[in-house]
Amino acid sequence: MKMIGKIGLGVMIVVVSALSIHAVQDTPTDANLEKKLVNDYNVYALPIPEKLDFAGEPVPLNNPDIRERFDRELLVNTYWQSNGLLLFKRAHKYFPQIEPLLKKYGLPDDFKYLAVAESGLEYQSSPAGASGIWHFMKGTGLEYGLEINDYVDERYNLEKATMVAAEYLKKSKEKFGSWTMAAASYNAGVGGMNKQIDRQKETSYYDLLLNTETSRYVFRILALKEIMSNPQKYGFNFREKDLYTNIPTYTVKVDTPVEDWSEWVKPYGINYKILKLHNPWLRDTYLKNASGKEYFIEIPEKGYYQ
Repeated sequence: MKMIGKIGLGVMIVVVSALSIHAVQDTPTDANLEKKLVNDYNVYALPIPEKLDFAGEPVPLNNPDIRERFDRELLVNTYWQSNGLLLFKRAHKYFPQIEPLLKKYGLPDDFKYLAVAESGLEYQSSPAGASGIWHFMKGTGLEYGLEINDYVDERYNLEKATMVAAEYLKKSKEKFGSWTMAAASYNAGVGGMNKQIDRQKETSYYDLLLNTETSRYVFRILALKEIMSNPQKYGFNFREKDLYTNIPTYTVKVDTPVEDWSEWVKPYGINYKILKLHNPWLRDTYLKNASGKEYFIEIPEKGYYQ
């Protein structure tokens, strides 16, 4: 009888537990929807940091317009959680490559967040045709000496594209007097910024009335900097092993035409797909190189791809 009593008590506990779980997970109805929304799902307003800067230049947060514009980007980028997690994952892979390049070519470290705002740290092309992690238009890339044709597109070469971005941004800084204005000109173009300066008789990004995209641009960079510098503060939780890592490579010099990259890579134990992952600037399955130009191909160390 004691055993039967224990079994009966156990069954009752299971039933009560199941009913309790069902009560928590039951489908919302017209009668309980408002209560469930309040108890089960919450979205919080986010406190604005007391101080912000871009490349050491202070953001005038005492201006209500500035606070509202930053608040918008902070909310949008905090509550787009899936994209935010992907940015943290990619940043762990690409920031260790980008940071020393920024230092090498004389740009403040904060410009890595401009690259995040531009491309999400993906080797991709925008609908307008801006390509690579730094999102150069073809004309700008050619103007600054990048090779762009059917076989090679150096906008997808991280070091060369970072060098060009640095040249462009340093020239803009010299022209406009601040890194903030240089960042804005990366979006609007030097001509576009000059036009608005002439029209409005203002020289600060924060005092200019600009098109919607450019008026949000620097604030998007600032929001990404704030969030990515303080992940747990904004609800992003991850382990080291959750993040993407860079695969070590070595370089092989090529100074002749290549008839078929898929055949060329076989001695290195990889396929065409892996070749392209590490050399996204190669744009076709072969290379016309009649001039004998030197190219340096990144080959992953053995053991990382099965």
